[in-house]
Amino acid sequence: MILFKLISYLPLSFLYLLTDILYLIGYHILRYRRKVIQENLYHAFPEKSQKERNRIAEKFFRNLTDSFAETIKMYSISKEELNRRILVNNKELVLDAIRNGEVVIGMTGHFFNWEMHLLQTSANITNQLDVVYLKVNNPFFEKLMLKIRTRFGAGLIERAAFQRDYLRKRDQPRLIVLAADQRPTMGEIRYWAPFMNRETAFFEGGEKLAKRFLHPVVYAYVEKPKRGHYTFTYSLMDCPPYESSAAHSITDEFIRLLEKNIREQPEIYLWSHNRWKLTKSKPD
Repeated sequence: MILFKLISYLPLSFLYLLTDILYLIGYHILRYRRKVIQENLYHAFPEKSQKERNRIAEKFFRNLTDSFAETIKMYSISKEELNRRILVNNKELVLDAIRNGEVVIGMTGHFFNWEMHLLQTSANITNQLDVVYLKVNNPFFEKLMLKIRTRFGAGLIERAAFQRDYLRKRDQPRLIVLAADQRPTMGEIRYWAPFMNRETAFFEGGEKLAKRFLHPVVYAYVEKPKRGHYTFTYSLMDCPPYESSAAHSITDEFIRLLEKNIREQPEIYLWSHNRWKLTKSKPD
């Protein structure tokens, strides 16, 4: 843990030199998860040539290794540097609602760099951010990521404990962030919908929470204009009253925005994750 912290004090430009080497080894020699990446891109972009998909895969892998450098840097990065690297458009959409005593549900997908965005947000709205996360199996990295993610006061709630935690703090104004494209497990309630040309299982926890307790829902649209810099643009997906809203309306809107986001900059989405492991016909 101490070693990670010491390394994190190095300039990000130097850390990128290290991950450039990792990129060359991982992508060109070890060919890390190349089969999963290529299969995901083949289904998502059948209209593209293999050469075009290879180009996306290569850019994606460079972004993946860049994210390793950025995650290490997050151990000691200052609020000032985070604000230089992370631009948030329409942030008043969330801040005004919190000032008015509301709970806001924030949804986004697994884009680079999701983690830096969370840290920058928690640095600017300390103690008014809760992040629902999936526990890391490795105890060392679980402890490391908890330390990094909570540096500026964010609350981390493991997915299995979220319902109990929410009910305990239901009247506390804050932003609750969900990576709503996470793959459900077999035992969890799910909603199937077309996503990137495949039937895909989705959580509907965010929608159910918003509609039951009358919370507004915001999407964070992600762009990477240059290395080490990210732009997140907030937009209102839906808000109370929900009496006339169709079933799955919020989840369907999330899927639409997520897919648009992916198609406009596909290399920043997490293609190495086996997102489509479950199918309707073959759930296991």
